[in-house]
Amino acid sequence: MSSALSIALLGASGRMGQAIRACVAREPAAWNIVAEIGRGDDPADAAAANTDAVFIDFSLPDATPAVLRAARALRRPLVLGTTGHDAAARSEIAETAETVPIVFAANFSVGVNTLFWLTRKAAEILGADFDLEVVEVHHRLKKDAPSGTARRLAEILAAARGLSVENDLRHGRAGLVGQRPPGEIGIHAVRGGDVVGEHTVFFAGLGERLELTHRATNRETFAAGALRAARWLRAPDRAPGLYDMEDVLGLKNL
Repeated sequence: MSSALSIALLGASGRMGQAIRACVAREPAAWNIVAEIGRGDDPADAAAANTDAVFIDFSLPDATPAVLRAARALRRPLVLGTTGHDAAARSEIAETAETVPIVFAANFSVGVNTLFWLTRKAAEILGADFDLEVVEVHHRLKKDAPSGTARRLAEILAAARGLSVENDLRHGRAGLVGQRPPGEIGIHAVRGGDVVGEHTVFFAGLGERLELTHRATNRETFAAGALRAARWLRAPDRAPGLYDMEDVLGLKNL
């Protein structure tokens, strides 16, 4: 009997979908894509015959409700890498995680999730005397801004400072904006060329500045992380819940 993990893949023709397919093709003994689900397909119908398949979704936010319904109906784990959800969609993701285990992450690379952990620790150590700014750079074809990874960094910073991402983020600056208030997190999106992804968190104090930067040069680092998350979800004792890559990598225990 094969030990390959079965995958029902949404967004197979997109950049991340192609990267996942490339990783799978190199390790056919480890992974098996049993369904490629495109726009207009019903994920539940496509995956119903493969009773052990894990959903991996890197499509578009408007496809998320259908895959959530399928995950609930079939009781299948879900790796969700789509970004740009509104509040209602994020609420439905949390509700679905009460029934099935979901790894929901803005970024699946090991390096970026280490950046998340370091950002939290730096914010806790440096304290309120340091101003917080996040800058992200992506290719010209990216549709949402700021990136899901940048927003997650802002959420981490806000939680460490007791701030709110709804009220305390400043998306770019233009005009006579006045002095920078202390309870503010700046977030800035740059678009151009074929940049896979770059994120920098600035901790700017008086007389010193700390910068934490992650640069991705190949999408397969994200694909490898998503496959690792799928394998983690398939552990026999994995309970329903909303997880992230810090759970998968064990960073929350450090």
